[in-house]
Amino acid sequence: MPTIDDLIVAFDKGLRTVFAPAQSLRPVPGEELSSPPLPESQRAHSAALMRVNHTGEICAQALYQGQALTARNPQAKAALEQAAQEETEHLAWTERRIAELGGRKSLLNPAWYAGSFAMGALAGLLGDRWNLGFLAETERQVVAHLEGHLQRLPAEDNRSRAIVEKMKEDEARHATSAIEHGASELPQPAKDAMRLSSKVMTETAYWI
Repeated sequence: MPTIDDLIVAFDKGLRTVFAPAQSLRPVPGEELSSPPLPESQRAHSAALMRVNHTGEICAQALYQGQALTARNPQAKAALEQAAQEETEHLAWTERRIAELGGRKSLLNPAWYAGSFAMGALAGLLGDRWNLGFLAETERQVVAHLEGHLQRLPAEDNRSRAIVEKMKEDEARHATSAIEHGASELPQPAKDAMRLSSKVMTETAYWI
């Protein structure tokens, strides 16, 4: 079970995730590409889609931090922490692109974080195989979500598209890693509930 120190560290990570600028060890994908000015409607649309992606990374951070907090197996915990580290880089990439597009982050990020952290901690309490199964299914759904955004982003928005492509590659690798570490397949009702909650988040974050 988590100690008081673990809870303090988790709370600190939460504050940093939601309120502090994220940092990336890797270069931002697409930063070498030209970025022609977009018409106002396309710019606003791209900024809104990248806001959704940023909020998704806030939720992913919270999920994995909650899961790692209650994970029992050291290997499972390490896999979750590695995924969380790369999600931090995704936060930095999407945050930077939102600023370049003149957009803003979701006003509801603290609420998204709190709800996702609780879900992650609960998944961890169910046992490591289910914990990793939750990770694998989350990443599968995120990959599908990112593929949808690649279809919706303006063709001229090279930088946003490069970021989303690299994020999709990382997420697919996280799903594979979770399966290799012994993830159990989630029951269909659980998958459906995850899709529903994701839909609520994405449709809300596009506007707020």
